[in-house]
Amino acid sequence: MQHQELTHKIIGCAMKVHSILGTGFQEIIYQKALAIEMQKQNLSFGREIEMTIFYDGIDIGKRRVDFFVGEKIMVELKAVSILTDLHLAQAMNYLEAYNLSVGLLINFGSKSLEFKRVYNIKHPDNKFKISG
Repeated sequence: MQHQELTHKIIGCAMKVHSILGTGFQEIIYQKALAIEMQKQNLSFGREIEMTIFYDGIDIGKRRVDFFVGEKIMVELKAVSILTDLHLAQAMNYLEAYNLSVGLLINFGSKSLEFKRVYNIKHPDNKFKISG
């Protein structure tokens, strides 16, 4: 699995944050704590990175991604009681819009930390080769 080691480190940082803070805070609190944990793990990242969304090659707006780690992984945070298909679709859309192969959707709002690795099936790194 591509970027498995990096996503594993990010998830480990998120687990530590969740174990210390628990549930019930706003997303920004978890975002700040996760930034501290990722710094401790020497992960390079940008926080609240503004990225341009294009439609048919035309700039149609901007969106801030919670974290962009190692210039490879998009990390979207939530602090909701239940992750829905809408949250997953949002993360998948960001991957396509930013032309990234993999991202993480992490939810601090439930009793146990929830995370999902999200893949951009349109990205060349995720194309499955069919042998004949």
